[in-house]
Amino acid sequence: MSEWLVLTIAMAAACAVVLAIVFFNHRRIGDDDDPSETPDVIEYMTMMIGVIYAIVLGLAIAGVWEGRGAAQEYVRQEAQALHEISVRSAVYPAEVRTRIRADVDAYVSHVVDTEWKQMAEHGTLTDRGAELLERIRRDVTDYEPQTDHEGQAYQPLVDQVALVDDARSSRAGSAGATMPGVVWFGLITGALVTVGLIFTLQIRRSFRELLLAGLFSALIAFLLFLIWDFDAPFGRGIAATAEPFLTQFPHLDLGG
Repeated sequence: MSEWLVLTIAMAAACAVVLAIVFFNHRRIGDDDDPSETPDVIEYMTMMIGVIYAIVLGLAIAGVWEGRGAAQEYVRQEAQALHEISVRSAVYPAEVRTRIRADVDAYVSHVVDTEWKQMAEHGTLTDRGAELLERIRRDVTDYEPQTDHEGQAYQPLVDQVALVDDARSSRAGSAGATMPGVVWFGLITGALVTVGLIFTLQIRRSFRELLLAGLFSALIAFLLFLIWDFDAPFGRGIAATAEPFLTQFPHLDLGG
């Protein structure tokens, strides 16, 4: 059973239960009942729906903002680990050191100049990036240390390669949109219901009321846009940046 079907059944069941209770309760009311003595619940329900929707919006914004922050942290970890590989390879012979640093530079250049566009447009990483990372791994793991000093540096270098791989995998998981479709359905439906409830309060065409109604609707639209913008950490306006790579590898003149 799909989640959409479960959602539909749950919503229909909740509405049916409430309507059934109201219907049977209405049949029990005598003819001498005075409706004017019953408190009007419309304003209370409107207020509660607005409060609930505000909580949902707040949670959604917090979730996508946290996702963007995590994506930026993955980039920082990846850049830092690559920088450590480049620096710590200094203890190796010139030929090995040069090869490792050249492959690290090639990987970083590809990530910033090519893979970043791929993430922004398609939410995926490139096969070429994986190949360049594998080349770095082979550079580090295939070399047999010749001295104690090189042997002491070997395992930390291998660990840094593993950190790069882990950060890259995490970056891949954050490259696309993170909000499920069912959540967007709830956000948009809630927005329509919340704005639509304005018309249950007998709004008039005075300038003050129309201004407040317009501002309220614009605020809801802005918050939904904010969630949509944060939802793809690498692909939209307020996106995670490649600044950690630019900072750690200034000699490459990246992003030009």
